[in-house]
Amino acid sequence: MRLTLLLAIQLVAVPLLAQGPTRSDSVDRGLTLSEALTLATRFNPSLRQVANDIHGANAAVRAAYGAFLPSADAALSSEFQQSGRQIFSGASLGASSDAMQSSYRIGLNYRLSAATFINPSLQKANREGVEADITGVESVVRSNVTQQYLNVLAANARADLQDTLLIAAEAEVVLARAREIVGAGTELDVRRAEVARGEIQVQQLRERNQIDIEELRLFQEMGVEPRTDVVLTTTFAVESFDRPLEELLALAREQNPVLLATRQRERVAELGVRRQRGEYMPTLSMSTGLAGYTFEYTNPDFLVQQAQGQITGQQAACVEREQRFAAAGLPNQLAGCSSITFTPAQAAALRQQNNQFPFGFNSSPRSISATLSLPVFDGFARALRRQEAVAASDDARHAVRARELAVTTDVTAAYLTLQTALRTVALQERNAAMARDEMKLSRDRYRLGMAGFIDLTQARDAFERAESARITAIYDYHKAFAALESAVGRPLR
Repeated sequence: MRLTLLLAIQLVAVPLLAQGPTRSDSVDRGLTLSEALTLATRFNPSLRQVANDIHGANAAVRAAYGAFLPSADAALSSEFQQSGRQIFSGASLGASSDAMQSSYRIGLNYRLSAATFINPSLQKANREGVEADITGVESVVRSNVTQQYLNVLAANARADLQDTLLIAAEAEVVLARAREIVGAGTELDVRRAEVARGEIQVQQLRERNQIDIEELRLFQEMGVEPRTDVVLTTTFAVESFDRPLEELLALAREQNPVLLATRQRERVAELGVRRQRGEYMPTLSMSTGLAGYTFEYTNPDFLVQQAQGQITGQQAACVEREQRFAAAGLPNQLAGCSSITFTPAQAAALRQQNNQFPFGFNSSPRSISATLSLPVFDGFARALRRQEAVAASDDARHAVRARELAVTTDVTAAYLTLQTALRTVALQERNAAMARDEMKLSRDRYRLGMAGFIDLTQARDAFERAESARITAIYDYHKAFAALESAVGRPLR
């Protein structure tokens, strides 16, 4: 009877152990690592902020070439002048009528200096530096997304381990109860099995919660809103890596994006020194333009009244002159003075002449000017700017050297870490296999009454530690590989 019951328990428990981790029946959307990297490239906020700098860099290049073209400006002004007298240089000026005036100017200015020829190369180099910065930030984002993708997979693997352990704990509870029924076990063993199952359930909850947290961080790195219906589908294999370190270092010196960006900034700094030296060269400036003006009295009869007064004065002067000639017995043309008149046509012409404001412009004389200036002394301001540019160039050169040393260190450290991780995976695989065999043997011995429940618990705990260490070693290897790719600056598989 006892043997029959134990065989029945075995038939029930073995299928439970054969079951893998259960998953939801709902259809989830798969997300590969390649898709995650594509989304991060499009939506990661930090990367998008740096990518926006390219627009300003392109505009700066256009502006540098635009400096070879003349600049143009246009101005339109108007003015109201109240009637009255003003003293200017001891002379009384003014009129007894309010006046309005307007003017326009369209000017062309051209300036040519040594900086005009250097700026296009400088701005193009700066644009290439911005592009290199974007590539560098993109490399960092891709590395972060890859690392976080692996974190999610590792959390899933640890949760799956807890699912497996929970199935084993359920089987152990069944075995403990069966042994108690047949008198081969005690109530204490049953309670221990139930406690162990409860502890695994708690750990299972924690691991599932950790999956959610790691997925949130992954979506944050990608720059998209989190989703609950996404399953990571990319798998990674542990493979040997036998590429020599010297080859990896050579690749890193040629392709590491951060190093390339630093070198480009060095070139920009060198061109900055050349531009500052150009400030000691002469500058050619030229200008020309079109201009016009209007002037109108608000009283349309003001000019007519002035002209009438002038005609009246001319008539009086003519009569006085001719009367003196007549009194002296000289020939005179007194009758001709009556021909000096102010006609309505003349009045209409003056009114039309006064009607100028605001757009009846009179053209001003055209002019063109050219100036060749040579700076002599500006209080050492040019020398200060030149020294600052030289210091910036030196700093950029030292930054390149520092980045080269950092790349060498990063690549070497990542390479050594990868090799260590590869050997660790092999050791942990062996340890996990032995712990799995030990747990199976302990379960069989406990089922047959040849071992106690404590032995079974210890074997299961040892298997949990070994399997957890194996999972950690595997994903440490993949993270080390991703770190090596990031340090080199290109994919290696």
